[in-house]
Amino acid sequence: MALHFQNLAELEALCTHLYIGTDLTQRIEAEKALLELIDSPECLSKCQLLLEQGTTSYAQLLAATCLSKLVSRVNPLPVEQRIDIRNYILNYVASQPKLAPFVIQALIQVIAKITKLGWFEVQKDQFVFREIIADVKKFLQGTVEHCIIGVIILSELTQEMNLVDYSRPSAKHRKIATSFRDTSLKDILVLACSLLKEVLAKPLNLQDQCQQNLVMQVLKLVLNCLNFDFIGSSADESADDLCTVQIPTTWRTIFLEPETLDLFFNLYHSLPPLLSQLHWEFAPNSVHYLLTLWQRMVASVPFVKSTEPHLLDTYAPEITKAFITSRLESVAIVVRDHLDDPLDDTATVFQQLEQLCTVSRCEYEKTCTLLVQLFDQNAQNYQKLLHSASGLTVDMAIQEGRLAWLVYLVGTVVGGRLTYTSTDEHDAMDGELSCRVFQLISLMDTGLPQCSNEKIELAVLWFLDQFRKTYVGDQLQRTSKVVRLRSDVSRVPEKAWKIVKVYARMSEVLGITDDNHVLETFMTKIVTNLKYWGRCEPVISRTLQFLNDLSVGYILLKKLVKIDAVKFMLKNHTSEHFPFLGITDSYSLSDFRCRTTFYTALTRLLMVDLGEDEDEFENFMLPLTVSFETVLQIFNNNFKQEEVKRMLIGLARDLRGIAFALNTKTSYTMLFDWMYPTYLPILQRAVERWYGEPACTTPILKLLAELMQNRSQRLNFDVSSPNGILLFREASKMICTYGNQILSLGSLSKDQMYPMKLKGISICYSALKSALCGNYVSFGVFKLYGDNHFDNVLQAFVKMLLSVSHSDLLQYRKLSQSYYPLLECLTQDHMSFITNLEPPVLLYVLTSISEGLTTLDTVVSSSCCTSLDYVVTYLYKHIAKEGKKPLRCREATQAGQRLLHFMQQNPDVLQQMMSVLMNTIVFEDCRNQWSVSRPLLALILLDEKYFSELRASLINSQSLPKQEVLAQCFRNLMEGVEQNLSIKNRDRFTQNLSVFRRDVAEALRCDGSTEPCSLDMMS
Repeated sequence: MALHFQNLAELEALCTHLYIGTDLTQRIEAEKALLELIDSPECLSKCQLLLEQGTTSYAQLLAATCLSKLVSRVNPLPVEQRIDIRNYILNYVASQPKLAPFVIQALIQVIAKITKLGWFEVQKDQFVFREIIADVKKFLQGTVEHCIIGVIILSELTQEMNLVDYSRPSAKHRKIATSFRDTSLKDILVLACSLLKEVLAKPLNLQDQCQQNLVMQVLKLVLNCLNFDFIGSSADESADDLCTVQIPTTWRTIFLEPETLDLFFNLYHSLPPLLSQLHWEFAPNSVHYLLTLWQRMVASVPFVKSTEPHLLDTYAPEITKAFITSRLESVAIVVRDHLDDPLDDTATVFQQLEQLCTVSRCEYEKTCTLLVQLFDQNAQNYQKLLHSASGLTVDMAIQEGRLAWLVYLVGTVVGGRLTYTSTDEHDAMDGELSCRVFQLISLMDTGLPQCSNEKIELAVLWFLDQFRKTYVGDQLQRTSKVVRLRSDVSRVPEKAWKIVKVYARMSEVLGITDDNHVLETFMTKIVTNLKYWGRCEPVISRTLQFLNDLSVGYILLKKLVKIDAVKFMLKNHTSEHFPFLGITDSYSLSDFRCRTTFYTALTRLLMVDLGEDEDEFENFMLPLTVSFETVLQIFNNNFKQEEVKRMLIGLARDLRGIAFALNTKTSYTMLFDWMYPTYLPILQRAVERWYGEPACTTPILKLLAELMQNRSQRLNFDVSSPNGILLFREASKMICTYGNQILSLGSLSKDQMYPMKLKGISICYSALKSALCGNYVSFGVFKLYGDNHFDNVLQAFVKMLLSVSHSDLLQYRKLSQSYYPLLECLTQDHMSFITNLEPPVLLYVLTSISEGLTTLDTVVSSSCCTSLDYVVTYLYKHIAKEGKKPLRCREATQAGQRLLHFMQQNPDVLQQMMSVLMNTIVFEDCRNQWSVSRPLLALILLDEKYFSELRASLINSQSLPKQEVLAQCFRNLMEGVEQNLSIKNRDRFTQNLSVFRRDVAEALRCDGSTEPCSLDMMS
């Protein structure tokens, strides 16, 4: 597509198609045009045109996007040009502070990228891109809008400095981040705190949108400062879920000053009362940042060595109280004004509660007293409304909302025991609070189905899960012999005392004396939910996840199988007792997913006492047997096809859950004997009939992939058993059926490509990979006995592969993570198949390896290295043996000869891959160096002439002083390396390569005052 737009109108039409267009074809064309615009010499002038004369915010956003791509290139723009772009954007946002927020954000990100990438660049003995902080101070002295822009610039800059770009050397990122930390970050934090003080010095009016935005942005800036990766660990470790902040020693004074704690406490305390005057949407943004700050400060208390008072024990309970009361007060406003209920956004609720749990355990007595008082008061009001004949719906909704929050909060503070040092008294308080929730559960379940509320049920499940993690589990087994009466306490081991404390009050009120009784309560609640909440997917899925978590761990399983509710489930898992197992149209097909979780947990429970009892297994499988027999009848009579499809989807999900839990040879064999030969062909027919409906084929293919997994050697059948081969034959039929049928769909649109085709192909590849590396099938027997199932499935693999583009292979992560490990298995054990491929197909496969070598996904790149190693090792050994043994096995000789002939016809294939690997070692942040070293040696030995050319090109591109150093590095690389691929020789090369990489990096290291080296050997 040519770059056809020239004037403003055409550029703005492009923006419309790109950002708000609904036509997928037009959007794809717009994306292509955007890429061409970025590569165009006129890019900067077009961006300026859009910014200065564009009539929509999307025009300005397109300009910002193009500029961001331009300044992020590996080969950077000249320094003067980048300075001009930075200054232009600063003046632009200063002159137009009321731009759309997403435009300001995008433009500021350009400034942040320019600053980071040019952090060490010098002009006239000055670091030209570090003036940004001085520039920002000018914004802070202007209007509120300008002040907000200045804060956003600092916030984005801090975030950008902390962001690891894996497409660039990590050493360079760390050098920049460390310099920024040491020279600027503390000043930014102090500046942010002073801005907060200025905000609080005046009455806070959050109904003023500007003031609200300023507070939020300053809090975000403070959080970005604290989230900074101070010690150079990984990006994940500096994320929100880490509670300990490794701040520099020089920052100690900031956090020990009473003014700092006063500042954040006063700010937090001033927010909740104002929320009653506001729409609730404001709360999550600011509260997230404030809670994170307090969570991190409280979590760091154990590490504070100073004798000076930190006052957190004074402020933390007040913060918790402010959070609790503000949530309860918000319920009435949400209900009466018909606002969005924050309880519906469970992800945000969970995030805030996890932040609160640490803060809440500080001076826990105060928080516990408050919660007990509020819970009793609200529970009494709820009971009155239940018994009131004229109970108003609005009042009931408010009371239920408050109770839901209180149950969430009790679960949170109980779960906080794991994050904060606790005492015996704290555990007794947990018992007081837990009693009240268990009483509420009993009250509500007694009134089902009339007395039901989804929000309270979800809150109860949160509480039960937190209680399970804290006071029930395998880790508590040694302290599980707890008392039944307080008088028995003397007989309890000292270590058990803490756990006893929580049950003392529960024993008096509820008769729950230990974790065995709690497990009975858990299971009764689970069965009740599964019976009465069948049509509420959120409650069912959360309940089943809770059941699944309970079923992990042998000690808990031994306790669970003794409970009557569990025995009931094992004998009555039908839709009659548990409606969510039904297949009527009232249930969405996506709701069927939870059945897998249900049967995984149920089968774990079955396995505890199953042993070799086949009759017990048959009884357990009876509901599924009845369903399959029904399907068989309907299939044979050709009626009610929609009902059959839904039944099969449910059965496939059920069986996948069962198969996942069967980890022994004995139990797996029972399942296989139950499925084969009667029921597996039914699934095959379903794939053949409904191949174009992923809702049906995906569960069946996932079941197949699970059945092929030789987890815990469960598929190592007896030597007299043909089951391994029989299972593979069935898998071969299904993969071939699906592969042939799916290719008949023809061309698909981009949005349909993955769900309709690529997802199924990736599952087939995963199943085939499990079979090839499972070590339970001897594939040589297929050819020996004239069985074509193995050849057929390999041909299906090729057909499906050729229907997928190289870009799609790498774009869809699940596809690449199933294809490349499968290719690794094929090159390891089935090189005769690889060498027999037609030249275009073999070229496609080798090209996919070459492209995979450069991906950032280490699973994929390591698989590519291993596959390449097997190919080049096979080729090298063939050439080596060809000269020594002319009279060899004819078939093996022919296979090696075919591969050699192909490589001679396409010498650039291996040369390209050698270039890629050398480029990775020399210039990239190589995270799988060992994997890269293995094929590299074989490539060098196969084509030493090309390796010499690569070496010369690198050496000659450097200045004279460096040339001799690099030449010595290359000599050291091959020192002691022999002309063979023995393990000892490979290990020697790997060691040399490690030293080579370090020495070359040292030789090519540029001074801070010069342009970085950017040679790419692939060019």
